[in-house]
Amino acid sequence: MMKKKIISASKASLVLLLCQMVSALDVPLDSKLLEELSQPPTITQQSPKDYIVDPRENIVIQCEAKGKPPPSFSWTRNGTHFDIDKDAQVTMKPNSGTLVINIMNGGKAEAYEGVYQCTARNERGAAISNNIVIRPSRSPLWTKEKLEPNQVREGDSLVLHCRPPVGLPPPIIFWMDNAFQRLPQSERVSQGLNGDLYFSNVQPEDTREDYICYARFNHTQTIQQKQPISVKVFSMDSLNDTIAANLSDTDIYGAKPVTERQPVLLTPTGSTSTKVELRGNVLLLECIAAGLPTPVIRWIKEGGELPANRTFFENFKKTLKIVDVSEADSGNYKCIARNTLGSAHHVISVTVKAAPYWITAPRNLVLSPGEDGTLICRANGNPKPDISWLANGVPIAIAPEDPSRKVDGDTIIFSQVQERSSAVYQCNASNEYGYLLANAFVNVLAEPPRILTAANKLYQVIADSPALLDCAYFGSPKPEIEWFKGVKGSILRGNEYIFHDNGTLEIPVAQKDGSGTYTCVARNELGKIQNEVQLEVKDPTMIIKQPEYKVIQRYGQVSFECIIKHDSTLLPTVIWLKDNGELPDDERFLVGKDNLTIMNVTDKDDGTYTCIVNTTLDSVSASAVLTVVAAPPTPAIIYARPNPPFDLELTGQLERSVELSWVPGDENNSPITNFVIEYEDGLHEPGVWHHQTEVPGTQTTVQLKLSPYVNYSFRVIAVNEIGRSQPSEPSEQYLTKSANPDENPSNVQGIGSEPDNLVITWESLTGFQSNGPGLQYKVSWRQKDVDDEWTSVIVANVSKYIVSGTPTFVPYEIKVQALNDLGYAPEPAEVIGHSGEDLPMVAPGNVQVHVINSTLAKVHWDTVPLKTVRGHLQGYKVYYWKVQSLSRRSRRHVEKKILTFRGNKTFGMLPGLEPYSSYKLNVRVVNGKGEGPASPDKVFKTPEGVPSSPSFLKITNPTLDSLTLEWGSPTHPNGVLTSYILKFQPINNTHELGPLVEIRIPANESSLILKNLNYSTRYKFYFNAQTSVGSGSQITEEAVTIMDEAMASRQVDIATQGWFIGLMCAVALLILILLIVCFIRRNKGGKYPVKEKEDAHADPEIQPMKEDDGTFGEYRSLESDAEDHKPLKKGSRTPSDRTVKKEDSDDSLVDYGEGVNGQFNEDGSFIGQYSGKKEKEPAEGNESSEAPSPVNAMNSFV
Repeated sequence: MMKKKIISASKASLVLLLCQMVSALDVPLDSKLLEELSQPPTITQQSPKDYIVDPRENIVIQCEAKGKPPPSFSWTRNGTHFDIDKDAQVTMKPNSGTLVINIMNGGKAEAYEGVYQCTARNERGAAISNNIVIRPSRSPLWTKEKLEPNQVREGDSLVLHCRPPVGLPPPIIFWMDNAFQRLPQSERVSQGLNGDLYFSNVQPEDTREDYICYARFNHTQTIQQKQPISVKVFSMDSLNDTIAANLSDTDIYGAKPVTERQPVLLTPTGSTSTKVELRGNVLLLECIAAGLPTPVIRWIKEGGELPANRTFFENFKKTLKIVDVSEADSGNYKCIARNTLGSAHHVISVTVKAAPYWITAPRNLVLSPGEDGTLICRANGNPKPDISWLANGVPIAIAPEDPSRKVDGDTIIFSQVQERSSAVYQCNASNEYGYLLANAFVNVLAEPPRILTAANKLYQVIADSPALLDCAYFGSPKPEIEWFKGVKGSILRGNEYIFHDNGTLEIPVAQKDGSGTYTCVARNELGKIQNEVQLEVKDPTMIIKQPEYKVIQRYGQVSFECIIKHDSTLLPTVIWLKDNGELPDDERFLVGKDNLTIMNVTDKDDGTYTCIVNTTLDSVSASAVLTVVAAPPTPAIIYARPNPPFDLELTGQLERSVELSWVPGDENNSPITNFVIEYEDGLHEPGVWHHQTEVPGTQTTVQLKLSPYVNYSFRVIAVNEIGRSQPSEPSEQYLTKSANPDENPSNVQGIGSEPDNLVITWESLTGFQSNGPGLQYKVSWRQKDVDDEWTSVIVANVSKYIVSGTPTFVPYEIKVQALNDLGYAPEPAEVIGHSGEDLPMVAPGNVQVHVINSTLAKVHWDTVPLKTVRGHLQGYKVYYWKVQSLSRRSRRHVEKKILTFRGNKTFGMLPGLEPYSSYKLNVRVVNGKGEGPASPDKVFKTPEGVPSSPSFLKITNPTLDSLTLEWGSPTHPNGVLTSYILKFQPINNTHELGPLVEIRIPANESSLILKNLNYSTRYKFYFNAQTSVGSGSQITEEAVTIMDEAMASRQVDIATQGWFIGLMCAVALLILILLIVCFIRRNKGGKYPVKEKEDAHADPEIQPMKEDDGTFGEYRSLESDAEDHKPLKKGSRTPSDRTVKKEDSDDSLVDYGEGVNGQFNEDGSFIGQYSGKKEKEPAEGNESSEAPSPVNAMNSFV
């Protein structure tokens, strides 16, 4: 068995592989470099092997490839050259091998059935595509047949045969009735896998004449219908009645009642059957039984268990479904049908075969002249596939000979290759169930050295820190790299320098005298090149005067100093923090150049203050604690933080433990509550102190647990109620011995960034966790559920590794194990990751749109097969856009809208549609990579809606009794306009609305002259349009008819005339006196003499008010007065205490312009007056209101 190849850690971490290469020659992913290097062709995109096309649309056969120089393309059809220039219906896309066969302009899809193969060729070799079988989809009609009615006795079984036409691809079968409603199914009635409808036992409710089988051909979006099947179920009671009516009294009759029956299998027949399924497919096994009561189905696997997590039951447990079957799923599966009378069973012997699948697919190989390499092609299947090789599309047995090449079964071995050895090799693995074809090129490059790092690049570092000077390079054969100090200096050697494989020069401890020019030289047998970079070493930034611990009394003033020293070429910035946060926004805090001052200190100022100094290259900080205490009224005991412990001593040193002891400092009048022990790792993190443990204040020794390969120093901090002491002086150092790592990296993940890779990441161990020098990681992976060995690489102390050349979106088992110079960490746990996603392959099918109303629609679609998603299914996107308005027939700029439906949904709502419009939509599936192809555009139309308001309403040409109205049609008619509705009503001087008039206007009108209006009257108009659905929103306007000149001359402001004011006062006084007299007389029970005469000579036209009415008399509406203008009869008079004549009240006021404005109908008749309310909406009906006459004025006054 071949040993696994361990890949160099430094190369794996510092460069990317070009075009899935696995070789000794690494090519940096530099765009300019890649444009210049020659490369054999690589097929990047091709149509599926079995390509079923829509016969109504153009056929597009994809073939895309890349290479340098760009490849040319050719095609074969049915094994012979396909000359596309001789067929006017066939074209090839520019700079592409994709064929477009024009079917929509006269071509026939059937004429282009066949097997197609694409070849992409350049001077470096030829790559070929899979054999692409083109077949047009077919949806044939149902053959006509004479269907006899099915007459069945209640309780018997029944099978209704569908026998759909043979289509390509096969149709989806379902049963419905004449109303296009799916027939209900249950344990008793269900559809089989072959499309037939099975009745375990029939019941009277099964009688109907519209059992219809439908076949849906998704590829052509067509549905075929079988002729309806009639079923009549005879119940025993009705059958007995029929027999009795046809027999004499002496005959013996009577059908047997419905008898229960034990189960009998309707499908499959017999006791055993066999089934062959392919690996990775879905296994479907079916058992449907007759019987009464209805049998229940149960499934078992003989000699084993049904696979967990992959087994599902469908069709009321009549169908056993096992997804992603493998060879282990072969065996005997038994279905058992059981009811209360017995059982029946059937055994199905399942054999799982396998089309070829990859164990190791060949990968591209890039070599230098004279190097060796191998191409490996390993596949498995059942039966085991045959492996054959081709070179540039020609069987290798008849291909031109290459002395550097040797074929050994599934491996090609290359020795001492030359540039002429460049070629594209094809590996074909095939058995009776299918084949695999993979292209892998061998690219032999002879290139002089190139340096990719920019010339004169400047590097700046702080003294005593590492400096890394880059020299990215490429050449073939691989160049040798040398570094020089200065332009003519000597070559750099020695332990003070580290030379990395990628050309980088590392100076572990840079010094000031190391500044200057460094020259990188790359040479191979084809040439030599050099590049210069600059290094500047800066002085470190230091805080030479640090802030100190302060104790300050409340309301005092305190200042912290922070004086720094820095390199003169660096610009420092100083930031102060309080308790690791920003300083309070308080004017008491004053930040100076070298200090922080706090005025009027309060208790809340207590805390830790930190000075941080930052430059572009380094950062330093120092902290001090401020303790705020109350001012003592008299000299008293001073409570303070304890003094730091001292005399730290280490004893009992072991590999994993040590004992630390110390002497406590002064408590400062506050007992020590506990000690905090901290440690410094001088080997990995010098100057950084970490928390180790805490012990009670009464304890002065502690046993400390240690880790391997750590240079420990310890310090102790004392704590009391006031706070923490300053740290003690560090203890002596103690370096523990190295050991294997105790733990492995955490958070191991595998997520592909490209369709053909797997990016393995993890959280690296810290130096403290490394347990020894030489920390590295062993990264292992293998494809899940594939009989394959682990592939492993050893990488440096990094946190990522990229596996190239993986299949798209397949699961991988991954593990990352830590190791150092002493050995490996424990065996790591395996995690599951996935290689990179690619765009989905197919569009959702069976897209249907149900229009709910004029602005809302519901779209349905079928989910795509999960295998074609090629990634994590995120949801579906619906693209929809308005094509045109059906009312205007005018196109506009198409603005596509997108709705995203998360998860595996099959429907969604489309809101905000425009009524009476034509729309198109398509649906796409979305994964983590992006969107798949769009489904065919679906056209739907929205029904009419109500229109928008008219675009404008203008009122012009006012006269004494008419107004001219002009309007514009609605901006959004949302349908076919049927008419306009005009409503109007007058407004009196008190802004009260009169009765409403409504006029319907034909839709083709745009103006109207409104006549028979009152002069000098304001009208309010309400105008809207209508469609067959209803009325749209209205637009309102107001206008006034003009005033008659003669009338205008008479209208003066009498309210300001002295005589009018005197008259009104006299009338009010008389009415008041009259009220008092009436009140007195009524209380005494007497009557006026006038009243007695009126009682004796009552005038029928005068209707005095009832005594319980609190007003002086009845004020009739103008409408009643207009209807009755005849004079009073002789002898009639107006009672002084009851009524007031209209002539004495309203007429005089009308002359002065303060009467009540009436309103006329279109024929000029008076229709009433305004209601007493002012409404925003037009008032419906004729509500009368009192006019502002003197009598009414007095009524309101009293």
